[in-house]
Order: sequence, then C-alpha cells, then structure tokens
Amino acid sequence: MLPKGGVSVSASADGILLVSPLVSGYDGSVPSLGSSAELPVMSPELALATYQQRSAQQAAALASYSAVTVIHAELPDSSQQGEFELERKFQAPHSLQFTPMHFTGDGFVKSNVITRLLQSEVDHVEKDDPALTAISPANYKFSYKGASRIGERLVHVYQVKPHQKRPGLFKGRVYLDARTGALVRAEGSVVKSPSFFVKHIEFLQEYADVQSFTLPVHVHSEAKARIVGRTVVDIVHRDYQPVPAPLNQTAAGQVPAL
Repeated sequence: MLPKGGVSVSASADGILLVSPLVSGYDGSVPSLGSSAELPVMSPELALATYQQRSAQQAAALASYSAVTVIHAELPDSSQQGEFELERKFQAPHSLQFTPMHFTGDGFVKSNVITRLLQSEVDHVEKDDPALTAISPANYKFSYKGASRIGERLVHVYQVKPHQKRPGLFKGRVYLDARTGALVRAEGSVVKSPSFFVKHIEFLQEYADVQSFTLPVHVHSEAKARIVGRTVVDIVHRDYQPVPAPLNQTAAGQVPAL
C-alpha cells in the first residue's frame, strides 16, 4: 500500500484480487510534469536517500487531493469483465471517499471485485499504519542492480526484499529517477497473501510527478484465487488536483494508492 512511498496490493475477504488488462487508452508510458534531463545524475546511494527524504516530505506536505480513477477488472476463466470510473477524494491523514461516475460490464465483477477493492482501499487508509508497508530501510533490504531507462528517464534499479513476511510487503524491484530520486516504478510479488483464498499476487505500479508530489498513475495486478481463478485488474488515475498543506501545519498522514 502506498503510504509514504509504499505499494499497496489488496484482496477481498473471500480472496478475490482487487486489481487488470490495460484500461483502454493507456499506452504504458509514465507521464511527467517537466523534465529532469538538465539535472546531474545521482549516485545510487544519493538517489535512495533522496527518495526517502521526498517520501517523508510528501507525507507531511500533502493535505488532500482529488482525481479520477478508472478500474478495469477481468475474470478470464469466466470471460467476465467490468470497468468503473469514479471520482476519488483523499483528505489527510485518514479519509478517502469515492463517488461513482460510470460503469459498464458484468454486475458480478462490479460487486465482487471492484466494489470490494474500493472498500479495501478505504479500510487501509482509515485503519492501517502506513509505516508498516512503506518502501523504506525499516521494512526492506535494498540491493542495487544497475541503471536502466523507462521511456526517456534514466533510473536506478534496486532489488527489494522485506525483512519480514507480512501482508502489504512484497519482493521485487523499485526504480528511482537517477536525477531526482523520485519513485518511477515498483513491481514484484506479495510475500504473504492477505487471504487464504488468494494463492499468488503479482503487480506493477507506475508513478508520475504532479506538482511537487509523486503519485500513482497506473497499477496492473494479477492473482490466482481459489474460487474465481485468475483475476486481472488495471487501475488508472488521472486529473490529479493535489492541495498542499499550509506551511505551518504538518499532516502526518499517508498517500493512498492501489
């Protein structure tokens, strides 16, 4: 889950994965508001330290935001799918609300996959401690794997392995912008299923810089569930309207993400 730069992958109580084929119109690119090409390349150690500092600053500086979320869910074994467009409103530190805008597809997917996904995210924001799932040295061992590119962005790649096996943590890789330390991508598999009914969860989550904040723009997840079989979900977030906290106020909260 993504508090303070973390990643969230959730499942419903009966094991249905809550996140997949790409939403129509999404081309896999990571949008960015501006270029960092003129900045010098950081060392891997400096980029990681900068990312951690940015995460802490964002947790304190983001008072609220609104955005449009589009969720496309598919159950390949039964050829059922649905797509739900909603408005989301986050208020730091523990408030998240969704307003339905438009749905097309199978009602079973809406009620048993997408609605449960939304409720899972609301419950996470309202009840969970973001520090327990943050991508940070407190939760993970980082191993540098070299430099690469995502689109036009030069990134440092780190393998991450959690210190403990608990829900909300994953093993995989994170990609940081080599010039700014911003989180660009996280991918991997969940180390402990949140439900008996889910046997395996894999995900890829991409981020973009919106004003001075780094926010998720796309998450693709796949799971093997004991009841419904393979579940695939794609979530796209767009039209972010972040609101910074007043300079004299500290919002010790989290930035929710799927």
